[in-house]
Amino acid sequence: MEPMAQTAELHPATGPAAPARVIAIANQKGGVGKTTTAINLATALAAAGEAVLLVDFDPQGNASTGLGISRQARTVTSYDVLLGARELAAAVVQTAVPRLAIVPASVDLSGAELELVDAERREYRLRDALAGKLGSFRYVLIDCPPSLGLLTLNALVASHAVLVPLQCEFYALEGLSHLVKTIERVKGKLNPALEIQGVVLTMFDRRNNLSDLVAADVRGHFGAKVYETVIPRNVRISEAPSHGKPVLLYDFRCPGAQAYVHLAGEVLKRERSLLERIAS
Repeated sequence: MEPMAQTAELHPATGPAAPARVIAIANQKGGVGKTTTAINLATALAAAGEAVLLVDFDPQGNASTGLGISRQARTVTSYDVLLGARELAAAVVQTAVPRLAIVPASVDLSGAELELVDAERREYRLRDALAGKLGSFRYVLIDCPPSLGLLTLNALVASHAVLVPLQCEFYALEGLSHLVKTIERVKGKLNPALEIQGVVLTMFDRRNNLSDLVAADVRGHFGAKVYETVIPRNVRISEAPSHGKPVLLYDFRCPGAQAYVHLAGEVLKRERSLLERIAS
């Protein structure tokens, strides 16, 4: 556990003794597979033996629905934690996936930006709520809303790193440039430790030449930051949320599920590499 404690020292969000690594899953564009990636990467990390907390920070609450958390079960949510009305522990709900818990979201979160407009440390509310409260969790994934407003800003300030899902479409890089600029501003003014953990290509269609062109373009711009794993277009991935399950539980053998297993392996490899660099 000592190397992980050293990792925590890079960033104060988790407190000096906490082992958790906090990763925001962000893209200001909707429909790029952000929530799908959050749910299934969290599940795959848990299946690999890691204790994982998924924070649903999107007012739509799709990550909560996708993990089978009913609206009635969301009595304490990320909204309550962000506003300081309840402690983090009160909002944590265990899922059907062993070692995976979630802080669910409700539509109330959509009003949080207005409520916090004059609040002190408004960009640090989530960081403060997580500090020293993450217990035995090794990874905390934050599913951000599809915008670059105050909610996403809070997630970036609270995180060690950002994972960016990127749909294989014509305007992919154009949208990503805005997010990169935001990450650089946050790093420069609010969270010097923030880094891009990686970019994952989603909705990859091998029958479409455009997917290959976009993938080559993205790799040309971001090099090793782009994961080798690509997430394919897969009907089983699309079906799984309606059953309240991650695709790894819905159909473990399908190509989409296997892709997320491989992605989790890459994420863990990068995290271990970071630990080795810190230890040395």
